[in-house]
Amino acid sequence: MVRPILLYGVALAAAAFLLEWLNYKHAVHRWSTEFYILCIAVLFVLLGIWVGNRLTAKPRERFVRNDAAIAALGISARECEVLEMLAAGHANKVIARRLDISPNTVKTHVARLYEKLAVASRTQAVQKARALDILP
Repeated sequence: MVRPILLYGVALAAAAFLLEWLNYKHAVHRWSTEFYILCIAVLFVLLGIWVGNRLTAKPRERFVRNDAAIAALGISARECEVLEMLAAGHANKVIARRLDISPNTVKTHVARLYEKLAVASRTQAVQKARALDILP
């Protein structure tokens, strides 16, 4: 009982495929070259959009500061301000001027940040702070 139904289904599928193939052969002779170029262009545009979406970095969600990491490392509020200014690329003198403190105090804050974050440079400090979600 099942076998005749399967054979009938295969025969119908083959007939439908043959009709579509014949229709395709007929349509190929009627359509101009410009249509095929348009189809290829649309395919490449869609491919470009897909690749662009896959390769483009997704924007981060709203930044939430990791207060637990700040507390665990013992970073003070002033040191967080200095760290934000370091991330912005400001020099010690600029940081001192904007925070209204002496350049020596800035150096002390930076040295303490290096110790607390276990790093040796400004770049490493900023990278580690971003990895810990201390900085956006």
